[in-house]
Amino acid sequence: MNPNLKRLVFFVSLFLIWEVAVRIIGWSPAVMPKPTDVAEALYNGFADKTLLYDLLASFKRLAVGLGIALVLGTLLGIWLAKSKSADETLGTLVLALQSVPSIVWLPLAIIWFGFNETAIIFIVTLGGTLVMTINMRMGIKSVPPLYIKAASTMGATGIEMFWKIILPASVPYAVTGARLAWAFAWRALMAAELLSMGPGLGYTLKYAADFGQMSLVFGVIIIICVIGSFVDLVIFQRFEKNVIRRWGLDS
Repeated sequence: MNPNLKRLVFFVSLFLIWEVAVRIIGWSPAVMPKPTDVAEALYNGFADKTLLYDLLASFKRLAVGLGIALVLGTLLGIWLAKSKSADETLGTLVLALQSVPSIVWLPLAIIWFGFNETAIIFIVTLGGTLVMTINMRMGIKSVPPLYIKAASTMGATGIEMFWKIILPASVPYAVTGARLAWAFAWRALMAAELLSMGPGLGYTLKYAADFGQMSLVFGVIIIICVIGSFVDLVIFQRFEKNVIRRWGLDS
């Protein structure tokens, strides 16, 4: 069976089981809404454009934060790979910070920047930068020595060696780093928006929970899951597979 058809059958079955189970057990909509209730809440949210504004606000923050993260992560990864001193000092700090969940930085972000866009973008940037740094560093360090020796015998040195040999050879790791940076940044964004004061998916999720609108809560969670899966499966996984195939790394 086609994988996409298999996924469709699975999720349709899942929603049918959910609908039947809620009706049989008789849960209150304030505790466990039916899929039809969730669909109605989503329809109303898009009809009055609330969810559209939320999506636009979230994507704007994500674009800025993730863009900064990819640039910073790439530069830091190159630095750590090329400088032993930086790798033994700053590299250790990067690894340590990577183990800290993004939501832990929220109190500091609020104290430093207040309840504003800057605080949210800071959390998103931090969430993506560290994983991009680690992957970029690994990519440069994993360049086969044979490539460098072959280029040296052809007269390549310094900047030319880096731009024509080392950097292209590390592209598969950079692509994987970008994919992971997207995932970390997306989760960090949702966590940061829970404490935001403006439009955004995370803000609407918290607002709906505070007022007991569980149908909208489930609806926003579904939107977050769908966007995360779509971007990863349709964009990043395909791009990553194409790069791996082009670089001759597929088995």
